[in-house]
Amino acid sequence: MTDNPEIAQFVGALGQALGPDGPSLAIAESCTGGMICFALVSDPEVSGALERGFIVYSLDSKCELLDLDRVEVEACQGVSRNVAIGMATAALQRSHADLALAVTGFAGPQESDEEVGLVHLAIARNGAESLHEVHYFGDLGRETVCRKATLAALGMLLSEARKM
Repeated sequence: MTDNPEIAQFVGALGQALGPDGPSLAIAESCTGGMICFALVSDPEVSGALERGFIVYSLDSKCELLDLDRVEVEACQGVSRNVAIGMATAALQRSHADLALAVTGFAGPQESDEEVGLVHLAIARNGAESLHEVHYFGDLGRETVCRKATLAALGMLLSEARKM
């Protein structure tokens, strides 16, 4: 199980919300690089819900694995509302999952003009409008931004799972 008690608490609550026959999940991660999937598989009550994960850290991987528009992805360095929604939608379409979550953002350090701490989250599911959240965590250090993005993503996923 994850050694972060806050993340473990969210994952435990997610397991209760999903239940044994709940929806299956697909996760498309960029800036968190697999932290969300790791958190899910760390808990045996939740791990069975994970249908698949996509780690699409580079711009190429977003375009090649999720078929996102290269011009749009390059224009925003892979971080925008549309990219997050596109990632979630593609993860849903390229899986057998009932619910897909995506995260993309700038964890730092700053390399050019990107806004460190900017994170976009999105959820897609069949027959429903995609959901989006944007977070401005600030330049708190790479590890902290990734942890906060993971917590925000799990919170968004939990909120949606409770509605299903």
